[in-house]
Amino acid sequence: MTALHIDAGEVVLRKAREADREALIAHVTDADVRAHLGGPQPRAGVERDLDEAGIAAVTAAPGAYLIAVKPTGDFVGTMSLTRRGVHHPGHVTPDGEELELAYTLSRSAWGRGLAFAAASALLRRAAAELPAEPVIIVTQSANARSLNLARRLGFTPAMTFEEYGCQQTLAVVNLGEFAVPQAP
Repeated sequence: MTALHIDAGEVVLRKAREADREALIAHVTDADVRAHLGGPQPRAGVERDLDEAGIAAVTAAPGAYLIAVKPTGDFVGTMSLTRRGVHHPGHVTPDGEELELAYTLSRSAWGRGLAFAAASALLRRAAAELPAEPVIIVTQSANARSLNLARRLGFTPAMTFEEYGCQQTLAVVNLGEFAVPQAP
């Protein structure tokens, strides 16, 4: 993914900037946001990591973004489309390394369709840059909101497995499903 900024209607996907620091800290230390991700991270550790690596490191990887609302640009979440490491369980290809869509959204943004808009835009952009291949979402099976979002995006549950002491559901879709047809 080469894009630094992706328009997604009410939100944009963009790289992190220093003004996002406090909102990002609040986000990753929020027990509700992190309920299905191992719980909130300790604030002191998050601050130390940001001090050492810098805020830009949060979205330095290709395909990693913050979700920000228009027109203010205020941070409301994270989203990435990166390769799932072979060291993790849950793959749909023999070699692993599938594209994995991951996201978190602040409570203030829940139920507004913002994650759907952001994910749809990111997947369309990826389909324009990359060949058709499987894309997966892995989420705790208990995370009904995330599973519903996956279904709305067209992902189909393919398997369950244990990771981080919890049952996970892996859902899959082909990236080609998001390709925008070219005009003749």
